[in-house]
Amino acid sequence: MGKKFFIRHFATRVVLTMLVVILIPTIFISVFFYISSSEVIKKNVRESSIQITKQAADSISHIFSTGKDLSDIMYGNEQLQQAVKKDLDPDLNNLDRNRNNEYITQMLNLNTLSSSFVKRIYIIKEDGMSWGSGTFSMYKLSKYDLDHLSWKGESLKKDGAIIWNGLEYDRFSGAGENIQLILPTTRVMKDFNNLQNIAFIQVYLDGESILNKISQIQLGKTGHFFIIDEKGNVMVDDDIEKINKPVQNRSLFQKLVQDETMEFEYELEGKKYYGVKQDLNNGWKIVGVVPINEITGELNKFKNITLFYSIFFTMIAIIIGWALAKRVTQPVNTLTEQMKLAGEGNFNVRANVQSSDEIGIMSLQFNRMINQIDHLMDQVTTEQKEKKEAELRAVRHRINPHFLFNTLSTIRWLTKFNQLEKANTAFTALIRLLEANMGKKGTFVTLDEELDIIQKFIDIMEIRYDQEFRLKLNVHDDVRKFPIPQMLLQPIVENAIFHGIVPTGKEGVIWISGISIDDGVEIRIRNNGIPIKEEQLKQIKSQENNSYIGIGLKHVFDSVRLYFSNDSIVNINIFGEGTEITLILKQKLRG
Repeated sequence: MGKKFFIRHFATRVVLTMLVVILIPTIFISVFFYISSSEVIKKNVRESSIQITKQAADSISHIFSTGKDLSDIMYGNEQLQQAVKKDLDPDLNNLDRNRNNEYITQMLNLNTLSSSFVKRIYIIKEDGMSWGSGTFSMYKLSKYDLDHLSWKGESLKKDGAIIWNGLEYDRFSGAGENIQLILPTTRVMKDFNNLQNIAFIQVYLDGESILNKISQIQLGKTGHFFIIDEKGNVMVDDDIEKINKPVQNRSLFQKLVQDETMEFEYELEGKKYYGVKQDLNNGWKIVGVVPINEITGELNKFKNITLFYSIFFTMIAIIIGWALAKRVTQPVNTLTEQMKLAGEGNFNVRANVQSSDEIGIMSLQFNRMINQIDHLMDQVTTEQKEKKEAELRAVRHRINPHFLFNTLSTIRWLTKFNQLEKANTAFTALIRLLEANMGKKGTFVTLDEELDIIQKFIDIMEIRYDQEFRLKLNVHDDVRKFPIPQMLLQPIVENAIFHGIVPTGKEGVIWISGISIDDGVEIRIRNNGIPIKEEQLKQIKSQENNSYIGIGLKHVFDSVRLYFSNDSIVNINIFGEGTEITLILKQKLRG
Protein backbone atom coordinates (compact mmCIF):
# COMPACT_ATOMS: atom_id res chain seq x y z
CA MET A 1 0.00 0.00 0.00
CA GLY A 2 2.83 2.40 0.92
CA LYS A 3 4.69 1.63 -2.29
CA LYS A 4 1.63 2.37 -4.44
CA PHE A 5 1.04 5.65 -2.61
CA PHE A 6 4.66 6.66 -3.13
CA ILE A 7 4.44 6.01 -6.87
CA ARG A 8 1.20 8.03 -7.16
CA HIS A 9 2.55 10.93 -5.11
CA PHE A 10 2.74 14.16 -7.10
CA ALA A 11 6.29 14.93 -5.94
CA THR A 12 7.36 11.48 -7.00
CA ARG A 13 5.93 12.04 -10.46
CA VAL A 14 7.81 15.29 -10.82
CA VAL A 15 11.02 13.57 -9.76
CA LEU A 16 10.37 10.71 -12.14
CA THR A 17 9.76 13.20 -14.95
CA MET A 18 13.10 14.85 -14.25
CA LEU A 19 14.73 11.44 -14.19
CA VAL A 20 13.26 10.55 -17.56
CA VAL A 21 14.26 13.87 -19.11
CA ILE A 22 17.86 13.61 -17.86
CA LEU A 23 18.41 9.88 -18.02
CA ILE A 24 17.03 9.13 -21.50
CA PRO A 25 19.84 10.93 -23.36
CA THR A 26 22.39 9.85 -20.76
CA ILE A 27 21.41 6.19 -20.98
CA PHE A 28 21.18 6.33 -24.77
CA ILE A 29 24.67 7.82 -25.11
CA SER A 30 26.12 5.48 -22.48
CA VAL A 31 24.58 2.36 -23.99
CA PHE A 32 25.66 3.39 -27.48
CA PHE A 33 29.18 4.07 -26.25
CA TYR A 34 29.27 0.80 -24.28
CA ILE A 35 28.01 -1.31 -27.20
CA SER A 36 30.35 0.32 -29.69
CA SER A 37 33.33 -0.05 -27.37
CA SER A 38 32.37 -3.62 -26.55
CA GLU A 39 32.26 -4.59 -30.20
CA VAL A 40 35.65 -3.04 -30.86
CA ILE A 41 37.24 -4.71 -27.83
CA LYS A 42 35.64 -8.09 -28.57
CA LYS A 43 36.80 -7.92 -32.16
CA ASN A 44 40.35 -7.02 -31.14
CA VAL A 45 40.44 -9.72 -28.49
CA ARG A 46 39.15 -12.35 -30.89
CA GLU A 47 41.55 -11.39 -33.64
CA SER A 48 44.44 -11.28 -31.18
CA SER A 49 43.54 -14.68 -29.69
CA ILE A 50 43.23 -16.29 -33.11
CA GLN A 51 46.51 -14.77 -34.26
CA ILE A 52 48.33 -15.92 -31.13
CA THR A 53 46.94 -19.43 -31.53
CA LYS A 54 47.93 -19.57 -35.21
CA GLN A 55 51.47 -18.49 -34.32
CA ALA A 56 51.62 -21.12 -31.59
CA ALA A 57 50.31 -23.76 -34.00
CA ASP A 58 52.95 -22.83 -36.58
CA SER A 59 55.71 -22.99 -33.96
CA ILE A 60 54.58 -26.37 -32.58
CA SER A 61 53.99 -27.72 -36.10
CA HIS A 62 57.58 -26.77 -36.96
CA ILE A 63 58.84 -28.85 -34.02
CA PHE A 64 56.62 -31.75 -35.07
CA SER A 65 57.88 -31.45 -38.65
CA THR A 66 61.44 -31.71 -37.37
CA GLY A 67 60.62 -34.96 -35.60
CA LYS A 68 58.73 -36.36 -38.59
CA ASP A 69 61.47 -35.42 -41.06
CA LEU A 70 64.15 -37.01 -38.91
CA SER A 71 62.02 -40.14 -38.52
CA ASP A 72 61.65 -40.27 -42.32
CA ILE A 73 65.45 -39.98 -42.72
CA MET A 74 66.01 -42.85 -40.29
CA TYR A 75 63.30 -44.90 -41.96
CA GLY A 76 64.73 -44.40 -45.48
CA ASN A 77 68.42 -44.86 -44.61
CA GLU A 78 69.39 -48.16 -46.26
CA GLN A 79 72.84 -48.20 -44.61
CA LEU A 80 71.13 -48.04 -41.22
CA GLN A 81 68.81 -50.85 -42.28
CA GLN A 82 71.79 -53.00 -43.29
CA ALA A 83 73.55 -52.31 -40.00
CA VAL A 84 70.43 -53.31 -38.02
CA LYS A 85 70.03 -56.47 -40.12
CA LYS A 86 73.75 -57.27 -39.75
CA ASP A 87 73.33 -57.47 -35.99
CA LEU A 88 70.93 -60.39 -36.57
CA ASP A 89 73.73 -62.44 -38.26
CA PRO A 90 74.67 -65.24 -35.81
CA ASP A 91 78.04 -65.73 -37.56
CA LEU A 92 79.14 -62.12 -36.94
CA ASN A 93 82.28 -62.06 -34.76
CA ASN A 94 82.50 -59.85 -31.69
CA LEU A 95 84.85 -57.31 -33.28
CA ASP A 96 82.58 -56.73 -36.25
CA ARG A 97 79.54 -56.68 -33.97
CA ASN A 98 81.14 -54.00 -31.79
CA ARG A 99 82.06 -51.93 -34.85
CA ASN A 100 78.49 -52.31 -36.15
CA ASN A 101 77.05 -51.16 -32.80
CA GLU A 102 79.42 -48.17 -32.74
CA TYR A 103 78.37 -47.22 -36.27
CA ILE A 104 74.65 -47.28 -35.41
CA THR A 105 75.15 -45.37 -32.14
CA GLN A 106 77.30 -42.75 -33.86
CA MET A 107 74.69 -42.27 -36.60
CA LEU A 108 71.93 -41.84 -34.00
CA ASN A 109 74.01 -39.31 -32.04
CA LEU A 110 74.86 -37.30 -35.15
CA ASN A 111 71.20 -37.10 -36.18
CA THR A 112 70.15 -36.19 -32.65
CA LEU A 113 72.53 -33.23 -32.69
CA SER A 114 71.12 -32.04 -36.03
CA SER A 115 68.18 -30.33 -34.28
CA SER A 116 67.80 -28.70 -30.88
CA PHE A 117 64.22 -30.01 -30.67
CA VAL A 118 65.30 -33.68 -30.88
CA LYS A 119 66.16 -35.23 -27.53
CA ARG A 120 66.77 -38.89 -28.31
CA ILE A 121 66.67 -41.37 -31.20
CA TYR A 122 66.21 -45.07 -30.42
CA ILE A 123 66.21 -48.17 -32.58
CA ILE A 124 64.58 -50.92 -30.57
CA LYS A 125 64.30 -54.60 -31.39
CA GLU A 126 62.22 -57.17 -29.59
CA ASP A 127 65.16 -59.62 -29.52
CA GLY A 128 68.82 -58.95 -29.35
CA MET A 129 70.55 -55.60 -29.38
CA SER A 130 68.88 -52.13 -29.32
CA TRP A 131 70.57 -48.75 -29.78
CA GLY A 132 70.02 -45.19 -28.72
CA SER A 133 71.62 -41.79 -28.68
CA GLY A 134 72.87 -40.08 -25.55
CA THR A 135 72.63 -42.06 -22.33
CA PHE A 136 70.56 -44.93 -23.70
CA SER A 137 70.33 -47.81 -21.19
CA MET A 138 69.80 -51.40 -22.33
CA TYR A 139 69.23 -52.28 -18.70
CA LYS A 140 66.21 -49.97 -18.43
CA LEU A 141 64.87 -51.25 -21.73
CA SER A 142 65.11 -54.84 -20.48
CA LYS A 143 62.78 -53.98 -17.58
CA TYR A 144 59.87 -53.42 -19.98
CA ASP A 145 57.79 -55.93 -21.89
CA LEU A 146 57.34 -54.27 -25.29
CA ASP A 147 53.99 -56.01 -25.73
CA HIS A 148 52.66 -53.94 -22.85
CA LEU A 149 53.68 -50.63 -24.42
CA SER A 150 50.91 -49.05 -26.50
CA TRP A 151 53.21 -47.70 -29.21
CA LYS A 152 54.24 -51.21 -30.33
CA GLY A 153 50.75 -52.36 -31.32
CA GLU A 154 49.83 -49.02 -32.86
CA SER A 155 52.99 -48.80 -34.96
CA LEU A 156 52.52 -52.37 -36.22
CA LYS A 157 49.00 -51.47 -37.32
CA LYS A 158 50.32 -48.39 -39.14
CA ASP A 159 52.84 -50.66 -40.96
CA GLY A 160 55.57 -48.09 -41.44
CA ALA A 161 53.58 -44.90 -40.91
CA ILE A 162 54.53 -42.66 -38.03
CA ILE A 163 52.50 -42.59 -34.81
CA TRP A 164 52.52 -39.88 -32.14
CA ASN A 165 52.24 -40.40 -28.40
CA GLY A 166 51.57 -38.00 -25.57
CA LEU A 167 54.10 -36.24 -23.42
CA GLU A 168 55.93 -38.61 -21.02
CA TYR A 169 59.21 -39.20 -19.19
CA ASP A 170 62.03 -40.95 -21.06
CA ARG A 171 61.93 -44.59 -19.91
CA PHE A 172 65.16 -45.85 -21.51
CA SER A 173 67.71 -43.12 -20.73
CA GLY A 174 70.14 -42.48 -17.87
CA ALA A 175 71.03 -44.44 -14.81
CA GLY A 176 68.69 -42.83 -12.31
CA GLU A 177 65.06 -41.74 -12.20
CA ASN A 178 63.41 -40.67 -15.47
CA ILE A 179 63.07 -36.89 -15.26
CA GLN A 180 63.40 -35.78 -18.89
CA LEU A 181 60.10 -35.02 -20.63
CA ILE A 182 59.88 -36.20 -24.22
CA LEU A 183 57.24 -36.40 -26.95
CA PRO A 184 57.82 -39.77 -28.70
CA THR A 185 57.16 -40.69 -32.32
CA THR A 186 57.36 -44.33 -33.33
CA ARG A 187 57.29 -46.35 -36.57
CA VAL A 188 58.46 -49.77 -37.63
CA MET A 189 61.75 -50.13 -39.55
CA LYS A 190 61.35 -52.35 -42.59
CA ASP A 191 63.71 -54.35 -44.72
CA PHE A 192 63.09 -52.79 -48.14
CA ASN A 193 64.06 -56.06 -49.81
CA ASN A 194 61.21 -58.11 -48.35
CA LEU A 195 59.24 -55.44 -46.37
CA GLN A 196 59.67 -57.42 -43.17
CA ASN A 197 59.65 -55.55 -39.86
CA ILE A 198 63.12 -55.57 -38.35
CA ALA A 199 62.95 -52.94 -35.56
CA PHE A 200 61.18 -49.86 -34.20
CA ILE A 201 62.42 -46.31 -34.81
CA GLN A 202 61.64 -43.84 -32.02
CA VAL A 203 62.39 -40.14 -32.30
CA TYR A 204 61.91 -38.32 -29.01
CA LEU A 205 61.19 -34.59 -29.27
CA ASP A 206 62.22 -32.33 -26.41
CA GLY A 207 59.11 -32.14 -24.20
CA GLU A 208 60.48 -29.25 -22.15
CA SER A 209 60.97 -27.15 -25.29
CA ILE A 210 57.40 -27.83 -26.38
CA LEU A 211 56.04 -26.90 -22.95
CA ASN A 212 58.17 -23.72 -22.96
CA LYS A 213 56.76 -22.76 -26.35
CA ILE A 214 53.24 -23.20 -25.02
CA SER A 215 53.90 -21.41 -21.72
CA GLN A 216 55.22 -18.36 -23.59
CA ILE A 217 51.82 -17.81 -25.20
CA GLN A 218 49.73 -15.32 -23.21
CA LEU A 219 45.93 -15.62 -23.19
CA GLY A 220 44.57 -13.46 -20.39
CA LYS A 221 46.10 -13.81 -16.94
CA THR A 222 45.32 -17.43 -16.10
CA GLY A 223 44.58 -18.85 -19.56
CA HIS A 224 46.67 -21.74 -20.81
CA PHE A 225 47.25 -23.88 -23.89
CA PHE A 226 47.33 -27.64 -24.32
CA ILE A 227 47.37 -30.11 -27.21
CA ILE A 228 44.85 -32.89 -27.95
CA ASP A 229 44.69 -35.68 -30.50
CA GLU A 230 41.87 -36.50 -32.91
CA LYS A 231 39.93 -38.39 -30.23
CA GLY A 232 40.02 -35.57 -27.66
CA ASN A 233 42.78 -37.07 -25.51
CA VAL A 234 45.26 -34.63 -23.95
CA MET A 235 48.71 -35.14 -25.51
CA VAL A 236 50.64 -32.13 -24.19
CA ASP A 237 49.87 -30.27 -20.97
CA ASP A 238 51.89 -28.89 -18.07
CA ASP A 239 49.86 -31.23 -15.82
CA ILE A 240 51.33 -34.67 -16.58
CA GLU A 241 48.38 -36.39 -14.85
CA LYS A 242 46.10 -35.31 -17.72
CA ILE A 243 48.25 -36.86 -20.49
CA ASN A 244 46.64 -39.63 -22.58
CA LYS A 245 43.27 -39.00 -20.88
CA PRO A 246 40.15 -37.49 -22.49
CA VAL A 247 39.26 -33.87 -21.78
CA GLN A 248 37.20 -34.10 -18.60
CA ASN A 249 34.71 -31.29 -19.18
CA ARG A 250 31.97 -32.74 -21.39
CA SER A 251 30.96 -29.40 -22.91
CA LEU A 252 34.59 -28.59 -23.78
CA PHE A 253 35.12 -32.10 -25.16
CA GLN A 254 32.19 -31.69 -27.57
CA LYS A 255 33.44 -28.28 -28.69
CA LEU A 256 36.89 -29.70 -29.44
CA VAL A 257 35.93 -32.98 -31.12
CA GLN A 258 32.52 -32.38 -32.72
CA ASP A 259 32.47 -28.63 -33.45
CA GLU A 260 34.43 -27.34 -36.44
CA THR A 261 34.41 -23.68 -35.40
CA MET A 262 37.72 -22.09 -34.43
CA GLU A 263 36.27 -20.18 -31.44
CA PHE A 264 33.88 -21.43 -28.78
CA GLU A 265 32.57 -20.85 -25.28
CA TYR A 266 31.84 -23.34 -22.50
CA GLU A 267 31.13 -23.43 -18.79
CA LEU A 268 33.18 -25.03 -16.02
CA GLU A 269 32.02 -25.07 -12.38
CA GLY A 270 29.62 -22.18 -13.04
CA LYS A 271 32.31 -20.06 -14.71
CA LYS A 272 32.22 -19.14 -18.39
CA TYR A 273 35.31 -19.71 -20.52
CA TYR A 274 36.43 -18.57 -23.96
CA GLY A 275 38.36 -21.00 -26.13
CA VAL A 276 40.22 -21.05 -29.43
CA LYS A 277 41.79 -23.97 -31.30
CA GLN A 278 44.02 -24.54 -34.33
CA ASP A 279 45.00 -27.66 -36.28
CA LEU A 280 48.58 -28.93 -36.15
CA ASN A 281 50.37 -30.68 -39.03
CA ASN A 282 50.22 -34.11 -37.38
CA GLY A 283 46.42 -34.13 -37.01
CA TRP A 284 46.40 -32.85 -33.45
CA LYS A 285 44.98 -29.53 -32.24
CA ILE A 286 46.42 -26.84 -30.02
CA VAL A 287 43.75 -25.42 -27.69
CA GLY A 288 43.76 -22.24 -25.65
CA VAL A 289 41.19 -21.54 -22.90
CA VAL A 290 40.73 -18.57 -20.58
CA PRO A 291 37.95 -17.23 -18.31
CA ILE A 292 35.86 -14.79 -20.32
CA ASN A 293 36.08 -12.10 -17.67
CA GLU A 294 39.87 -11.94 -18.13
CA ILE A 295 39.66 -11.06 -21.80
CA THR A 296 36.78 -8.64 -21.33
CA GLY A 297 38.37 -6.66 -18.50
CA GLU A 298 38.22 -3.47 -20.52
CA LEU A 299 34.51 -4.01 -21.04
CA ASN A 300 34.02 -4.08 -17.28
CA LYS A 301 35.79 -0.74 -17.01
CA PHE A 302 33.47 0.80 -19.58
CA LYS A 303 30.47 -0.72 -17.83
CA ASN A 304 31.56 0.69 -14.47
CA ILE A 305 32.09 4.14 -15.97
CA THR A 306 28.64 3.99 -17.56
CA LEU A 307 27.05 2.89 -14.28
CA PHE A 308 28.83 5.62 -12.31
CA TYR A 309 27.65 8.44 -14.56
CA SER A 310 24.13 7.02 -14.69
CA ILE A 311 23.92 7.04 -10.88
CA PHE A 312 25.50 10.51 -10.74
CA PHE A 313 22.97 12.05 -13.12
CA THR A 314 20.15 10.16 -11.40
CA MET A 315 21.01 11.78 -8.06
CA ILE A 316 21.10 15.22 -9.69
CA ALA A 317 17.69 14.61 -11.25
CA ILE A 318 16.24 13.50 -7.90
CA ILE A 319 17.54 16.58 -6.09
CA ILE A 320 16.27 19.01 -8.76
CA GLY A 321 12.93 17.25 -9.08
CA TRP A 322 12.38 17.11 -5.35
CA ALA A 323 13.17 20.81 -4.94
CA LEU A 324 10.65 21.76 -7.65
CA ALA A 325 7.98 19.35 -6.44
CA LYS A 326 8.16 20.53 -2.83
CA ARG A 327 6.79 23.95 -3.80
CA VAL A 328 3.54 22.53 -5.12
CA THR A 329 3.01 19.37 -3.10
CA GLN A 330 1.41 20.99 -0.04
CA PRO A 331 -1.91 22.00 -1.69
CA VAL A 332 -1.86 18.78 -3.66
CA ASN A 333 -1.47 16.76 -0.46
CA THR A 334 -4.42 18.58 1.10
CA LEU A 335 -6.62 17.87 -1.91
CA THR A 336 -5.41 14.26 -2.03
CA GLU A 337 -6.43 13.61 1.57
CA GLN A 338 -9.93 14.94 0.88
CA MET A 339 -10.21 12.78 -2.23
CA LYS A 340 -9.04 9.74 -0.26
CA LEU A 341 -11.81 10.27 2.31
CA ALA A 342 -14.34 10.64 -0.48
CA GLY A 343 -13.05 7.45 -2.06
CA GLU A 344 -13.70 5.63 1.23
CA GLY A 345 -17.36 6.71 1.09
CA ASN A 346 -17.32 9.90 3.13
CA PHE A 347 -19.14 12.42 0.91
CA ASN A 348 -19.34 15.05 3.62
CA VAL A 349 -15.77 16.18 3.00
CA ARG A 350 -15.02 19.42 1.21
CA ALA A 351 -11.69 20.74 -0.06
CA ASN A 352 -10.46 24.13 1.11
CA VAL A 353 -7.41 25.02 -1.01
CA GLN A 354 -6.96 28.77 -1.30
CA SER A 355 -5.13 29.12 -4.59
CA SER A 356 -5.77 30.80 -7.93
CA ASP A 357 -3.82 28.27 -9.97
CA GLU A 358 -4.90 24.92 -11.41
CA ILE A 359 -4.87 23.30 -7.95
CA GLY A 360 -7.38 25.86 -6.65
CA ILE A 361 -9.66 25.31 -9.65
CA MET A 362 -9.37 21.54 -9.10
CA SER A 363 -10.45 22.04 -5.47
CA LEU A 364 -13.62 23.92 -6.53
CA GLN A 365 -14.46 21.26 -9.12
CA PHE A 366 -13.90 18.54 -6.53
CA ASN A 367 -16.48 20.12 -4.19
CA ARG A 368 -19.02 20.37 -7.02
CA MET A 369 -18.38 16.76 -7.99
CA ILE A 370 -18.95 15.53 -4.41
CA ASN A 371 -22.29 17.32 -4.29
CA GLN A 372 -23.38 15.71 -7.55
CA ILE A 373 -22.16 12.25 -6.49
CA ASP A 374 -24.06 12.47 -3.22
CA HIS A 375 -27.27 13.20 -5.11
CA LEU A 376 -26.66 10.54 -7.77
CA MET A 377 -25.88 7.82 -5.20
CA ASP A 378 -29.35 8.09 -3.71
CA GLN A 379 -30.90 8.03 -7.15
CA VAL A 380 -28.86 5.04 -8.39
CA THR A 381 -29.55 3.03 -5.22
CA THR A 382 -33.29 3.40 -5.66
CA GLU A 383 -33.18 2.63 -9.38
CA GLN A 384 -31.02 -0.49 -8.94
CA LYS A 385 -33.33 -1.91 -6.31
CA GLU A 386 -36.37 -1.35 -8.49
CA LYS A 387 -34.57 -2.82 -11.52
CA LYS A 388 -33.65 -6.03 -9.71
CA GLU A 389 -37.17 -6.54 -8.47
CA ALA A 390 -38.56 -5.93 -11.97
CA GLU A 391 -36.16 -8.42 -13.55
CA LEU A 392 -37.05 -11.18 -11.11
CA ARG A 393 -40.76 -10.56 -11.54
CA ALA A 394 -40.30 -10.75 -15.30
CA VAL A 395 -38.51 -14.09 -14.98
CA ARG A 396 -41.18 -15.51 -12.68
CA HIS A 397 -43.93 -14.29 -15.00
CA ARG A 398 -42.24 -16.22 -17.82
CA ILE A 399 -42.09 -19.41 -15.73
CA ASN A 400 -45.58 -19.38 -14.22
CA PRO A 401 -47.56 -19.43 -17.52
CA HIS A 402 -45.28 -22.21 -18.79
CA PHE A 403 -45.98 -24.40 -15.72
CA LEU A 404 -49.71 -23.56 -15.60
CA PHE A 405 -50.12 -24.36 -19.28
CA ASN A 406 -48.54 -27.81 -18.90
CA THR A 407 -50.52 -28.62 -15.74
CA LEU A 408 -53.88 -27.47 -17.12
CA SER A 409 -53.22 -29.38 -20.32
CA THR A 410 -52.70 -32.51 -18.22
CA ILE A 411 -55.99 -31.93 -16.34
CA ARG A 412 -57.77 -31.31 -19.67
CA TRP A 413 -56.61 -34.62 -21.13
CA LEU A 414 -57.46 -36.51 -17.92
CA THR A 415 -60.98 -35.06 -18.09
CA LYS A 416 -61.32 -35.88 -21.78
CA PHE A 417 -60.43 -39.53 -21.14
CA ASN A 418 -62.82 -39.67 -18.15
CA GLN A 419 -60.02 -40.04 -15.59
CA LEU A 420 -61.98 -37.72 -13.35
CA GLU A 421 -60.44 -38.92 -10.08
CA LYS A 422 -56.90 -38.18 -11.28
CA ALA A 423 -58.08 -34.89 -12.79
CA ASN A 424 -59.62 -33.89 -9.49
CA THR A 425 -56.47 -34.88 -7.58
CA ALA A 426 -54.30 -32.88 -9.98
CA PHE A 427 -56.59 -29.89 -9.79
CA THR A 428 -56.59 -30.01 -6.00
CA ALA A 429 -52.75 -30.23 -5.92
CA LEU A 430 -52.53 -27.28 -8.31
CA ILE A 431 -54.80 -25.21 -6.07
CA ARG A 432 -52.62 -26.04 -3.01
CA LEU A 433 -49.51 -25.08 -4.99
CA LEU A 434 -51.00 -21.77 -6.15
CA GLU A 435 -52.17 -21.02 -2.62
CA ALA A 436 -48.63 -21.63 -1.33
CA ASN A 437 -47.11 -19.34 -3.98
CA MET A 438 -49.71 -16.60 -3.66
CA GLY A 439 -49.38 -16.62 0.10
CA LYS A 440 -45.75 -15.53 -0.13
CA LYS A 441 -45.13 -11.84 -0.21
CA GLY A 442 -41.93 -10.18 -1.30
CA THR A 443 -39.04 -11.45 -3.37
CA PHE A 444 -37.54 -14.01 -0.96
CA VAL A 445 -38.82 -17.12 0.79
CA THR A 446 -37.03 -19.43 3.21
CA LEU A 447 -35.49 -22.63 1.93
CA ASP A 448 -37.98 -24.56 4.05
CA GLU A 449 -40.90 -22.81 2.32
CA GLU A 450 -39.38 -23.52 -1.11
CA LEU A 451 -39.05 -27.23 -0.24
CA ASP A 452 -42.73 -27.33 0.78
CA ILE A 453 -43.74 -25.88 -2.59
CA ILE A 454 -41.50 -28.41 -4.37
CA GLN A 455 -43.26 -31.30 -2.61
CA LYS A 456 -46.64 -30.02 -3.86
CA PHE A 457 -45.13 -29.54 -7.30
CA ILE A 458 -43.90 -33.18 -7.34
CA ASP A 459 -47.43 -34.37 -6.47
CA ILE A 460 -48.65 -32.70 -9.67
CA MET A 461 -45.80 -34.15 -11.70
CA GLU A 462 -46.70 -37.70 -10.56
CA ILE A 463 -50.21 -37.26 -11.95
CA ARG A 464 -49.01 -35.52 -15.10
CA TYR A 465 -46.51 -38.24 -16.07
CA ASP A 466 -48.22 -41.19 -14.31
CA GLN A 467 -44.91 -42.07 -12.59
CA GLU A 468 -43.79 -42.15 -8.96
CA PHE A 469 -41.32 -39.46 -7.93
CA ARG A 470 -39.85 -39.47 -4.44
CA LEU A 471 -38.24 -36.47 -2.74
CA LYS A 472 -35.48 -37.22 -0.22
CA LEU A 473 -34.25 -34.34 1.93
CA ASN A 474 -31.06 -33.98 3.95
CA VAL A 475 -31.15 -30.32 4.89
CA HIS A 476 -29.56 -29.09 8.13
CA ASP A 477 -31.84 -27.17 10.47
CA ASP A 478 -29.62 -24.07 10.42
CA VAL A 479 -30.05 -23.90 6.63
CA ARG A 480 -33.85 -24.18 6.43
CA LYS A 481 -34.37 -20.50 7.36
CA PHE A 482 -31.87 -19.27 4.74
CA PRO A 483 -33.62 -16.76 2.40
CA ILE A 484 -33.62 -17.54 -1.32
CA PRO A 485 -35.51 -16.01 -4.28
CA GLN A 486 -38.92 -17.57 -4.97
CA MET A 487 -38.93 -20.53 -7.39
CA LEU A 488 -35.10 -20.91 -7.30
CA LEU A 489 -35.13 -24.71 -6.87
CA GLN A 490 -38.44 -25.62 -8.57
CA PRO A 491 -37.14 -25.23 -12.20
CA ILE A 492 -34.19 -27.54 -11.35
CA VAL A 493 -36.54 -30.21 -9.98
CA GLU A 494 -38.82 -29.89 -13.03
CA ASN A 495 -35.83 -30.36 -15.40
CA ALA A 496 -34.70 -33.38 -13.38
CA ILE A 497 -38.14 -34.98 -13.75
CA PHE A 498 -38.78 -34.07 -17.38
CA HIS A 499 -35.31 -34.63 -18.91
CA GLY A 500 -33.83 -37.19 -16.51
CA ILE A 501 -36.47 -39.42 -14.90
CA VAL A 502 -39.50 -39.42 -17.24
CA PRO A 503 -37.56 -40.88 -20.25
CA THR A 504 -36.58 -43.90 -18.09
CA GLY A 505 -40.25 -44.84 -17.40
CA LYS A 506 -39.20 -45.92 -13.89
CA GLU A 507 -39.57 -44.66 -10.35
CA GLY A 508 -37.51 -41.54 -9.84
CA VAL A 509 -35.74 -40.18 -6.78
CA ILE A 510 -34.66 -36.59 -6.22
CA TRP A 511 -32.19 -35.88 -3.41
CA ILE A 512 -31.89 -32.37 -1.99
CA SER A 513 -29.20 -31.63 0.61
CA GLY A 514 -28.24 -28.38 2.25
CA ILE A 515 -25.33 -27.43 4.50
CA SER A 516 -24.04 -24.18 5.91
CA ILE A 517 -20.79 -22.65 4.58
CA ASP A 518 -18.97 -19.37 5.21
CA ASP A 519 -21.32 -16.46 4.44
CA GLY A 520 -23.95 -18.73 2.87
CA VAL A 521 -25.17 -22.22 2.07
CA GLU A 522 -24.40 -25.09 -0.29
CA ILE A 523 -27.43 -26.82 -1.86
CA ARG A 524 -27.11 -30.01 -3.93
CA ILE A 525 -29.95 -31.39 -6.09
CA ARG A 526 -29.38 -34.84 -7.59
CA ASN A 527 -31.56 -37.33 -9.49
CA ASN A 528 -31.24 -40.93 -10.63
CA GLY A 529 -32.44 -40.31 -14.19
CA ILE A 530 -30.63 -40.13 -17.51
CA PRO A 531 -27.47 -37.97 -17.16
CA ILE A 532 -27.18 -34.78 -19.13
CA LYS A 533 -25.27 -35.13 -22.39
CA GLU A 534 -21.65 -33.96 -22.45
CA GLU A 535 -22.30 -31.57 -25.35
CA GLN A 536 -25.29 -30.00 -23.59
CA LEU A 537 -23.30 -29.69 -20.36
CA LYS A 538 -20.45 -28.00 -22.21
CA GLN A 539 -22.83 -25.52 -23.90
CA ILE A 540 -24.63 -24.73 -20.62
CA LYS A 541 -21.39 -24.10 -18.72
CA SER A 542 -19.99 -21.86 -21.44
CA GLN A 543 -23.45 -20.31 -22.09
CA GLU A 544 -22.42 -19.94 -25.73
CA ASN A 545 -25.77 -21.22 -27.02
CA ASN A 546 -28.89 -20.04 -25.18
CA SER A 547 -30.94 -22.77 -26.85
CA TYR A 548 -29.47 -25.22 -24.30
CA ILE A 549 -30.54 -22.98 -21.39
CA GLY A 550 -34.29 -23.22 -20.92
CA ILE A 551 -36.46 -20.66 -19.21
CA GLY A 552 -36.17 -22.49 -15.88
CA LEU A 553 -32.36 -22.68 -15.84
CA LYS A 554 -32.18 -19.06 -17.03
CA HIS A 555 -34.25 -18.10 -14.00
CA VAL A 556 -31.81 -19.96 -11.73
CA PHE A 557 -28.71 -18.36 -13.27
CA ASP A 558 -30.30 -14.87 -13.23
CA SER A 559 -31.47 -15.16 -9.63
CA VAL A 560 -28.06 -16.24 -8.38
CA ARG A 561 -26.38 -13.48 -10.37
CA LEU A 562 -28.76 -10.75 -9.14
CA TYR A 563 -29.21 -11.61 -5.49
CA PHE A 564 -26.01 -13.22 -4.31
CA SER A 565 -22.34 -12.24 -4.22
CA ASN A 566 -20.05 -12.60 -7.24
CA ASP A 567 -18.37 -15.76 -5.92
CA SER A 568 -21.71 -17.61 -5.83
CA ILE A 569 -21.92 -20.34 -8.47
CA VAL A 570 -24.29 -22.75 -10.23
CA ASN A 571 -22.40 -25.93 -11.10
CA ILE A 572 -23.86 -28.80 -13.18
CA ASN A 573 -22.12 -32.20 -13.25
CA ILE A 574 -22.78 -35.80 -14.18
CA PHE A 575 -23.07 -37.85 -11.00
CA GLY A 576 -23.13 -41.63 -11.40
CA GLU A 577 -26.30 -42.48 -13.32
CA GLY A 578 -27.84 -39.05 -12.94
CA THR A 579 -27.18 -35.34 -12.88
CA GLU A 580 -26.22 -33.15 -9.91
CA ILE A 581 -26.60 -29.39 -9.64
CA THR A 582 -24.69 -27.58 -6.90
CA LEU A 583 -25.66 -24.09 -5.76
CA ILE A 584 -23.11 -22.11 -3.75
CA LEU A 585 -25.11 -19.13 -2.45
CA LYS A 586 -23.25 -16.42 -0.55
CA GLN A 587 -25.07 -13.44 0.86
CA LYS A 588 -24.36 -9.87 -0.02
CA LEU A 589 -25.75 -6.58 1.18
CA ARG A 590 -28.93 -5.73 -0.64
CA GLY A 591 -30.14 -2.20 -1.12
